[in-house]
Amino acid sequence: MSSLPMIPELLRQLMRKPATNLFPAKYLPPSVTEFLQSVASGKAHLTPPVETPPRFRGKIEYQKDGCIGCGLCVKVCPSHAIELLPETKRIRIWVDQCIFCSQCTDMCPKGGLRMTDEFLLATEDRYEENLIVE
Repeated sequence: MSSLPMIPELLRQLMRKPATNLFPAKYLPPSVTEFLQSVASGKAHLTPPVETPPRFRGKIEYQKDGCIGCGLCVKVCPSHAIELLPETKRIRIWVDQCIFCSQCTDMCPKGGLRMTDEFLLATEDRYEENLIVE
């Protein structure tokens, strides 16, 4: 009897559109190279990616011209992913430490920080140029 309240929620979940990206092919191909060749020849097609939702919190974009060097973003960052460079009064953001909470973008008085739709950031090198925003 305790599972009865879950039935309406289960039915709602069954009718919802998936929020994740599907695998690029309907079925797992035996070879990725052969699959890509069949896509190029028109025999197969790729599953289109799901669009990012509105107000998605992806990689931070830093606009140097809008920054006044106040350091408020450094103070509110819970993961200490932002450091103030005192000699230039600019900031450096370590994306590999960022938890994408958007507190820095909310706090910035001049709008020098904003969240983008970019989310494919995985890499083995934490000092890669793509993961350091200056």
